[in-house]
Amino acid sequence: MIIAGFTQPQLTWDLGRDVGQLFDYPFMVNALRAGSIVAVVAALIGWFMVVRRQTFAGHTLAVVGFPGAAGATLIGVSATYGAFLFCVVAALVIGALPRAPRVGYSEESAVIGVVQAFALGCGFLFVSLYAGNLNGVEALLFGSFLGITSSQVLALLGAAVVAVVALALVARPLLFASIDPDVAAARGVPVRLLSAGFLVLLGVAAAEVSQVTGTLLVFALLVLPAATAQAITLRPAASVVWSVGLALTVTWMGMGIAYYSPYPIGFWITSLAFGLFVVARLGRGLVDRAAVPRHRGHQVVGSPR
Repeated sequence: MIIAGFTQPQLTWDLGRDVGQLFDYPFMVNALRAGSIVAVVAALIGWFMVVRRQTFAGHTLAVVGFPGAAGATLIGVSATYGAFLFCVVAALVIGALPRAPRVGYSEESAVIGVVQAFALGCGFLFVSLYAGNLNGVEALLFGSFLGITSSQVLALLGAAVVAVVALALVARPLLFASIDPDVAAARGVPVRLLSAGFLVLLGVAAAEVSQVTGTLLVFALLVLPAATAQAITLRPAASVVWSVGLALTVTWMGMGIAYYSPYPIGFWITSLAFGLFVVARLGRGLVDRAAVPRHRGHQVVGSPR
């Protein structure tokens, strides 16, 4: 990583010294704080997103952060605020879609695609209209931990607390509605309201994650840790814990490696998360394959002749 103003850090055989160097500069301390906040939010909300099979919606809300950042930069406002505003508004638009029986999901996918296409078009327009330096927008696209200030960390923490508290309040009915929406609706669970509210939380999470990974690599933290955790265990509580632990692990490791390398943080976080996912899926496949012969053997032994 090439950074003006200080000597390029070098890896040594002293692991304690190398880890200690990560805390030598305030920008890195702020980056680690912001990354930890983002990882927890992404892991919790991403877990429900994977369960609800709304990864396309999550991808669209992440992409919407791009025109939000570009538009905010165009009018002289922080790119972060623009990303949050556009992500939340897009979530409300998608959540307000009336669902007809049977064709509701296809209609939702079509609207999500339309929102994504329109948002990208607006983003390119804002970029073409802006004549200044677009480093801030590029960082939001591809990820960066340079220039994260203490005030930004506090802003991320405030948004994260609100999102996590809101998710905790609706977690049980949301899980019920995610697994079996028809039965949940029959029992009086406000499925539609929960769906719209979750999309708003997903928009907040996408905007937060983009502050570290960039809008193009939001899935690295929204999808991969949650999907890996669900491959490790099917128990909801344990799976959520695994999701948070994996998200924190890949974020910390990605930041540490990026600090000592010339390659962007988004690449490292994505690569680490993808590697863990592949290992988890292969392990789950081996376990399932080994369980099949044992199950068949029990059936043969116990079956009447």
